[in-house]
Amino acid sequence: MKRFLIFVLMASLSLPLFAAGSQDAPKSEAAPAGSGEWSPTRAIDLVVPYAAGGSSDLLGRAIEKIWTKYSPQPMRVVDKPGGGGVTGSVFVSNSTPDGYTLCLAYGSGCDMSMPFLQQLEYDPFKALDPLCLISIHTVMVGVPANSQFNSLADIIAWTKSTGKPATVASSTANGTVDLVLQAFAKRTGANLTIIPTDGTGQSITMLTSAQTMAGGAHPSDVLPQYKAKRIRLVGVAADERDTSMPEVPTFKEQGIDFSAYGSIKGVAVPKNMPENIKNYYESTFKKVCEDPEFVKIMTEMGQPVIYMNTPDFTRFFKQASEEYKKLIEDLGLAYYQKKS
Repeated sequence: MKRFLIFVLMASLSLPLFAAGSQDAPKSEAAPAGSGEWSPTRAIDLVVPYAAGGSSDLLGRAIEKIWTKYSPQPMRVVDKPGGGGVTGSVFVSNSTPDGYTLCLAYGSGCDMSMPFLQQLEYDPFKALDPLCLISIHTVMVGVPANSQFNSLADIIAWTKSTGKPATVASSTANGTVDLVLQAFAKRTGANLTIIPTDGTGQSITMLTSAQTMAGGAHPSDVLPQYKAKRIRLVGVAADERDTSMPEVPTFKEQGIDFSAYGSIKGVAVPKNMPENIKNYYESTFKKVCEDPEFVKIMTEMGQPVIYMNTPDFTRFFKQASEEYKKLIEDLGLAYYQKKS
């Protein structure tokens, strides 16, 4: 399996790599074609299809803060949660492609895994166009600060020696984190009882209060608790260690042959957006990603900055989608596998 860090390293040869509800919208219409330079004349809506306070919302707020350094008009974050991200994504896909409505977190669960888990009201590849990649959030496994477990091997050994399941908190059923936990159990034979919650906040609370024996989350979700030593992190499901928390060993380093793409945080635009408008945004997001203040904010949040332009991000998105399809099929979760 080619994973995201390998792809990013290849892309970095030509691109910089920096570590660090529902509401209806007008049906999409073709915006006037343009060949000259384009610049916004009013505020831009950056739609986050998840709830306020999550990692995607935090990423949007960081972009919002830096945006006016490089654009004459402000960018405002608009949270549209619902349907595991589908509500906000559909809203953007139905918006007029005039350059004033963009989608953030393209490549997260609703675009990357849900098309294989259930039939959706939209096709992520046909409803939206990839614009650029901003960040990738890996999946980490943590335990309460007073836990007897110091590694993934400890969790596996305990379940096998006691014959009991280890309880593990997950943010959303069959979301990115949940899929990693299910794959971890299947690949290692560990007896896990995975407890999906209504969101990251609840799952982190369960973990820090030791209501569960372990939990999965993205680095930025657990960074405050990790710094306060309320939890310990025992593994990251990536090919290489996450630059935001390089002290956390990978699954592979612990003898578990598994890694995942994590939660991809890209920007997408409605179909039929004129090339000059897309070029404007691709260029401006690149400037934001290169901004030292933005890199600093992202580093402090535990989110690496990984910029990819439109062609590279498009290829990467399709590659990651294929790998998620294989993972979901391997877990027996694909909706078409369940049809009689």
